[in-house]
Amino acid sequence: MSVHPSITPDEAAQWPLPGSGSSRERWHKLTDAARVDLVGARMLEAHADAVAILRELSGPAPRFGELWGVWAADPPNAVVVAQKTSEGIVLDGRKLWCSGARICTHALVTARSGDESALFAVDLSATGIAPVPDSWHAVGMSRSDSGAVDFTKVPAESIGAASDYLTRPGFWHGAIGVAACWYGGAQAVADTLRATTSDDPHRLAHLGGVDAALYAAGSVLDAAALDLDRYPLDRVRGEIRARRVRAVVEAAVSEVIDRVGRALGAAPLCNDARHAQLVADLTVYVRQSHAERDLADLARVLRTEGTD
Repeated sequence: MSVHPSITPDEAAQWPLPGSGSSRERWHKLTDAARVDLVGARMLEAHADAVAILRELSGPAPRFGELWGVWAADPPNAVVVAQKTSEGIVLDGRKLWCSGARICTHALVTARSGDESALFAVDLSATGIAPVPDSWHAVGMSRSDSGAVDFTKVPAESIGAASDYLTRPGFWHGAIGVAACWYGGAQAVADTLRATTSDDPHRLAHLGGVDAALYAAGSVLDAAALDLDRYPLDRVRGEIRARRVRAVVEAAVSEVIDRVGRALGAAPLCNDARHAQLVADLTVYVRQSHAERDLADLARVLRTEGTD
């Protein structure tokens, strides 16, 4: 199955696991993939994250040729419920934000199990799975097919114990993988400005600002990789690390999009289809960040736990 022009899901499944001693290599691979094809990298990131989750929670390894999604959004207005039956566990309900709804072969799906959220593996070829038509209208990330999916008595395999998905240390490792993709997308947006040869002082100033913002984001990702490999099981440290990295990279993305637009005007957004789509894709993708809510959560963790 091809979702990226130069990397297969099977290749992504072989990337170093987070915290394995080669986290920097893993994030560089995500960044490089996103610089080539941001939407394809987003799909590979989910597949690689599923591989890491299944390894951490002693689940089955994805097989050759499969493409896994991670469908873990749990908004209050759309809930999937897991029930035990005589034939095993089944899932019922609607899940929102299912990237690869019609593309993935399998997915890790969070669902309510009693009073807790639990994780389940689902073969998407099973009966009872129905992507909801016209539930993904975004221009940005349109190729990710991230609409809603309805589940009706869909067979599922429990992965780990209830709440393990959210409480495991690796939850925050995966959050940085997303930021590595944002960073790669920002590099690609910046490439449009880098390709110009104008000596206009304002354009040069924006080019310098873009370079500084991207250098800061890349440096933070590299530093976080070293810290993760040193403290792979420290969940509190992992949350603080991930929230910091995502905040820095998000700020860099916003600055790059703004500066490239100010430097080049509307021309590339109107005349360069690839650039226009990339800006739209990255604008939507980076909104996986919850902005000030995430910054407030970072401050709360620091107040409670503190770190160096």
